[in-house]
Amino acid sequence: MPELPLALWIAFAGVLGLLVGSFLNVVILRTPERMQADWRRQAREVLELPPVDEPKPPGLVFEPSHCPKCKHALAARDNIPVFGWLLLRGRCRYCNVAISAQYPLVELLTGIASAVVVWRFGPSAAALAGLVFTWMLVALSGIDARTQLLPDEINYPLLWIGLGLTLIPTWQPHAVAPSSAILAALIGYLSLWSVYWLFKLLTGKEGMGHGDFKLLAALGAWMGPVALLPVILLSSFIGALVGGTLMLLRRHQRDIPMPFGPYIAAAGWVWFLAGDELLGAYMHLTGMQ
Repeated sequence: MPELPLALWIAFAGVLGLLVGSFLNVVILRTPERMQADWRRQAREVLELPPVDEPKPPGLVFEPSHCPKCKHALAARDNIPVFGWLLLRGRCRYCNVAISAQYPLVELLTGIASAVVVWRFGPSAAALAGLVFTWMLVALSGIDARTQLLPDEINYPLLWIGLGLTLIPTWQPHAVAPSSAILAALIGYLSLWSVYWLFKLLTGKEGMGHGDFKLLAALGAWMGPVALLPVILLSSFIGALVGGTLMLLRRHQRDIPMPFGPYIAAAGWVWFLAGDELLGAYMHLTGMQ
């Protein structure tokens, strides 16, 4: 059986990414709703309040997509990634309310990122692991951007998958020994935890959330200790660039907190794909090589 050209694998990954991106939109929207419903239930139990009859939070898999305004189930053609939104011209077919541009953007981002992963690693088990890594980062970034939450339901599996892959070297996009992955996860968590407490002691404010610590720990498990400092520096640079631009455009006020998770995820993804090349370029420019 002849091998498929790399271009076909890349195209297949792009189409698969579009489809997965459609599902990630569901995850991004419904996971916080499920978390908040669970928090309300736990709070009532702690306060020994009687249970209340509230709508069951939507499921992630079996509940069909619907308009968030009129709740009408979407037709199959409206669920086509990117094109469904374009055909509807960004409005619900039934109530004409505007549909967020988040839907096609997440689908398009996931499709492009998936194609890039397969281009980088080729048709391999490492590419499959890289796709899972990418999709989980997209979900975390979308949720954090909307709600400033980084759910343990995604952070912890990302961490454990990274640690687990150290036992299956052929599936590893980056060669990381189990001991190095564990060490990197601990350093990643404690480094941002230390920054958090130092900032809080100096200013009395919380500079980031605990989910950021866990996300960096997960990235450490996937890429090892050598990636941590570059990811922290790159995420800080991206965050400062985006935040400064938004403030200059008067679309964000200085005293309003910004989610840091998307910048950690973006920096981690860039280093995941091109860390060796970036490190080599830096060493060449600085005369260290």
